[in-house]
Amino acid sequence: MKAIYVLAGLVSLCFAGRLAAQPRCYDITDYGVRPDSRENAAPAVARAVAEIAARCTGEEEVVLRFPKGRYDFYEEGAAERTYYISNHDQTQPKRVGIALEGVRRLTLDGCGSEFVFHGRMLPVALTGAAHCRLRDFGIDFATPHIAQVRIVANDPERGILFEPAAEVRWRITPDSLFEYAGEGWTLRPETGIAFESGTGRIVYNTADLAIPLHGVCETEPGRILAPAWRDARLVPGTEVAMRGYGRPAPGIFLDDAAATTIEGVTVHYAEGMGLLAQNCTDIELDGFGVHLRGADDPRCFTTQADATHFSGCRGRIVSRNGLYEAMMDDAINVHGTYLKVVERLDDRTLVGRYMHGQSWGFAWGARGEEVQVVRAATMDRVGEPVRIGSIEPRGTATTEGAREFVVRFDRPLPAEVVPEEGYGLENLTRTPEVLFAGNTVRNNRARGALFSTPRRVVVEENLFDHVSGAAILLCGDCNGWYETGACREVVIRRNRFVDALTSLFQFTHAVISICPEIPDLAGQRAYFHGGSEGGIVVEENVFDTFDAPILYAKSVDGLLFRRNTIRTNDDYPPFHWNRSRFLLERTANVRIEE
Repeated sequence: MKAIYVLAGLVSLCFAGRLAAQPRCYDITDYGVRPDSRENAAPAVARAVAEIAARCTGEEEVVLRFPKGRYDFYEEGAAERTYYISNHDQTQPKRVGIALEGVRRLTLDGCGSEFVFHGRMLPVALTGAAHCRLRDFGIDFATPHIAQVRIVANDPERGILFEPAAEVRWRITPDSLFEYAGEGWTLRPETGIAFESGTGRIVYNTADLAIPLHGVCETEPGRILAPAWRDARLVPGTEVAMRGYGRPAPGIFLDDAAATTIEGVTVHYAEGMGLLAQNCTDIELDGFGVHLRGADDPRCFTTQADATHFSGCRGRIVSRNGLYEAMMDDAINVHGTYLKVVERLDDRTLVGRYMHGQSWGFAWGARGEEVQVVRAATMDRVGEPVRIGSIEPRGTATTEGAREFVVRFDRPLPAEVVPEEGYGLENLTRTPEVLFAGNTVRNNRARGALFSTPRRVVVEENLFDHVSGAAILLCGDCNGWYETGACREVVIRRNRFVDALTSLFQFTHAVISICPEIPDLAGQRAYFHGGSEGGIVVEENVFDTFDAPILYAKSVDGLLFRRNTIRTNDDYPPFHWNRSRFLLERTANVRIEE
């Protein structure tokens, strides 16, 4: 009998355990938000998120569900936040559609919904969070900040006649300039990207277009003649995405978040990156995409900048099974940020400054983290790594908004490290491992995948299809972008590259370009990338190409290229300045086999 009671007690405990494991679910419609109403959901969502977030203590799983439908978010009534976001314009405040702050074990489940934003907004922010999940929704804007136009006629004498897409709200100003607008904003385009009609590919050998739009006039309803715009490459039917250079906010912002999973989420448009993560630990993207709505989508563009971008992260970044297309920059960029040494206070204390105009105001380091000093001109490491003893912002009361930091280290620094000679500080602790696998990158401006981290990087079984610049770039730059750092272990295998390098952009020396910025290469003492035999491996890939350059490497020690297939075609005329299959500058221990 006692055994029966014991067994019954165990069954009860197991049943209770299962019940306790069930997540607590909240339905956004219980807070007065109605799908497909076209009403402004922002105020009610802000109230609901604040109430639900207070219960996300980490003791249990919490799910916030948006029943499938369309939800519209306007600036009015949205949450306002001051966020300093890496590689974006530091305009404040940001109006945030869904601000998830300090939450733990929360899943935001869109159930296949579409979140549509109006004006200038940051759609989703996840900050100071842990073990959270974003799942199954799409992000778009009702009126993108890119104006798509179609070339109707191209006359070398009269100029270009074009027709704005139906969704573009445009006008000709009193001083005869083309201008387009949305809710609370107006823009005059500064540049453009040309796409082929039908294929969605960027027009061969066009890169960034100059689009002089002064003196324009409407020749008939909906058609505009630009007499100063002359470009024989733009045949009738070509679609041009006219745009500026602003990046106020990404589609999704992750800051100081740990163990984040994003699955089945799509960004169709954002006026910045599709996803920007900074100072985060462990991120997994599964089926995350930045892409068009399908073959019938009238648009030819997606985001204003990179699809995904990771700054100062650590742990492991996984990006798999994604589709990245038609964005105005790279599919993925993983890096840290160099602080430039601007003052030496004593043998252990330096003042470091954020240098790039779009990367400042956020945390750079913490006590105990490992730092490497780098000489900017040669990108040589100086001395052994040191650890931060203390770090404080200079000129601001808090890290938020800081441009400079006073950094004291655990031991003296080499005497040569003085601001006059040009040095940078790299945080080695805030560097991640990366797996980029099973993704498709196609029909986008500039480059495909960028990696600048000393930890292991694996790029495998991806399709890079008509990436207009280099498909893969290993960089490192303490002189312009100030994006760290050296790659030590990289495996690029079983990928297919189809007609990359149809245009020239920065760092587009070959399909795979290992191209750190080194102003004084002749004065370099060591090597920047690699450091061990076979540190960088390129193997079992297929290159379908119309042009010569496959691999470019500069300042690399340990590079192996083996068992790859190169197939030539006549899809486009060869035009690249680099006529070498393999171009090497200051390298050691390089093996090119089979």
